[in-house]
Amino acid sequence: MHRRFQRFFTSLKEHGCVSYAKIATAGGFCDVELLLVKATAPDDLPLPERYVHELLKIFSISPCSFRSFSLSFTRRFGGTRCWRVALKCLLLVQRLLRSLPDDSPLRSELLWARSARLLSLNPCHFRDASSSASEDYTDFIRAYARLLDESLNIFSIETILVEDDELPENLSDRMREVGELLEILPQLQSLIDRVMDCRPTGSAARSFVVKSAMKHIIRDSFICYTTFRRDIVVLLENLFHMPHRNCISAFGIYKKAALQAHQLSDFYDWCKARDLCGPYEYPFIDRIPQIQIRALESFLNGMWQFTDQSSSSSLTASPSSSIARSRSSLTEDDGEFMPRGDIVNSTQWEKFEDNALVVKSEEDEREPLIKLEDGGEKAIISLDWEALLEASINLSPMNRQKTIEEAREDQSGKEKEWQLQIYSTNPRSLNPFY
Repeated sequence: MHRRFQRFFTSLKEHGCVSYAKIATAGGFCDVELLLVKATAPDDLPLPERYVHELLKIFSISPCSFRSFSLSFTRRFGGTRCWRVALKCLLLVQRLLRSLPDDSPLRSELLWARSARLLSLNPCHFRDASSSASEDYTDFIRAYARLLDESLNIFSIETILVEDDELPENLSDRMREVGELLEILPQLQSLIDRVMDCRPTGSAARSFVVKSAMKHIIRDSFICYTTFRRDIVVLLENLFHMPHRNCISAFGIYKKAALQAHQLSDFYDWCKARDLCGPYEYPFIDRIPQIQIRALESFLNGMWQFTDQSSSSSLTASPSSSIARSRSSLTEDDGEFMPRGDIVNSTQWEKFEDNALVVKSEEDEREPLIKLEDGGEKAIISLDWEALLEASINLSPMNRQKTIEEAREDQSGKEKEWQLQIYSTNPRSLNPFY
């Protein structure tokens, strides 16, 4: 009994407001609030187009009417308990936002009303009291209010569509454009989620007014998804030029797009089954397979792991590489080489010189040092420089001179025999070691 009385009182109140607005406009009084009341009549007819055009004409003539419309909308939507009135209020605002340019004061006035707590769309406190299936209509109106609140926060969809598809050739400018896409694409994904939340259930799915509102909601989702599908390709093309944090954010967007594509496809199939829009109007849904998501995730993890390993290996270098860097960092200054690298241990340096001199001694043994010719016969004499080379490599400079003198004494006998042999064969030849 109480619900019946409440439904009767709500219907009487709403019809009384509409009758007063019609009488006032017939008497010559015409303002924004009266047009809003007449456009949101509690009947089962869709939103009349003529009221939308009349409001747009008033906005073009009087810019100060945006504030009065936002206040009238706040009072009308916040004070009604009829789902038909609330639905037409939300649909009227959506139609006006789509028809007006992005820099129109209507958006800023609605945002001002929301910040001043005059308008509450998310969370929406509307509760229907005019029908028996109030829960179904209440859920749909609240979901529609969240969608409208989300659309107030993002950029205009038409502004995104008119942007150039080609990114600048400069890498810094391109990364700035990609950074803007990283901010816009999550907002578009959130807007698509709000659209899918507007799926009516129960008695609301069979209402003619709800179906007419769903057509406008779905057509706006077509534009959102087309924009998202175009920009996600641009984001993937520049994925490997981004920093690590932006790369992770882009992969998160792509991963959510794979899940959202399946949900959106099911939602569009549900809409097609109820003839909400023509089948030719629906865009093609790009389904992203999960194997592609896993392959991209493993590739990105491997790429950044390889980068981290290369950076850590460059910090911890081996001793042999430090020796090579110290030798390559020698600079010639006034005929002397001054080291400016790491300090190498004396034992490692001595081993390096020892190996180099042993190779040099083996090359000297292959070819004779002095070749003498006399009377067609070649006298090839190869000196034994092994003792002298070993003597030149000393562990300490204190005994270097002593070692060289001992080596010279050991070679004195061989040199004397060599000198005797030369003078015996050719007494007039000069001795280069004399």
